[in-house]
Amino acid sequence: MGRIIAVANQKGGVGKTTTAVNLSAALARLQKNVLLIDLDPQGNATVAIGVEKDELTVSAYDVLVGETKARDAVMASPVEHLDLIGANGDLTAAEVDLIEESKGPKRLRKGLKKLRDQYDAIVIDCPPTLNMLTLNALTAADGILVPVQCEYFALEGLSALMDTIEAVQNDLNPDLHIDGLLRTMYDRRNNLANDVSNELVAHFGMKVLQTIVPRNVRLAEAPSHGESILDYDLASNGAVAYLALANELIRKTKI
Repeated sequence: MGRIIAVANQKGGVGKTTTAVNLSAALARLQKNVLLIDLDPQGNATVAIGVEKDELTVSAYDVLVGETKARDAVMASPVEHLDLIGANGDLTAAEVDLIEESKGPKRLRKGLKKLRDQYDAIVIDCPPTLNMLTLNALTAADGILVPVQCEYFALEGLSALMDTIEAVQNDLNPDLHIDGLLRTMYDRRNNLANDVSNELVAHFGMKVLQTIVPRNVRLAEAPSHGESILDYDLASNGAVAYLALANELIRKTKI
């Protein structure tokens, strides 16, 4: 049974979509069968993997509102071993529909029930807010991966996220685990980044992953070419970091 990993942080601009896309591509390069689900109405993960979001005939929206089965929304991505359920602005309407339904937070989990056996890992890119879409991801997930930029407000945002995770564990998904906190856009020359990194380890201990994703120009360039960093520049520090992350999660979670 494939492991479902929600990549989430209530704070935007922390490398969430970058992590979802490149972790998926790295796992695929390591011969894992992977499904990437874009659950952000901006559709950035869809575009970053090389798919035109405005040309989708079925999307995550259709799965969440029950108009199609999850397996019928799956499409092959340009990356070998990596499939996609894409997203676009339609997802905004799905959130409104789900709020009015008592079982709204469980729609994605129900939709993936018969699909997860086909994959080693299912990676969900969540929106940068706590809304019904994020709740669907956390309710469906086995683990949550939290990208954290080592800056001044990082710990404050994490406190709110940990409260959310605890609430989901209590009310919706008691089996949800924290797969790890991932330090992103990291510059070792920056004293503040080093201080925040040390604070993260002091507060969260073993939950902080050993892998660190550096600030890397090639990582920032790759989405505009519709490619993961592994396809855009395999020799870059960013590609090396996401391959390391994939290997670390394989060891830690038995993907």
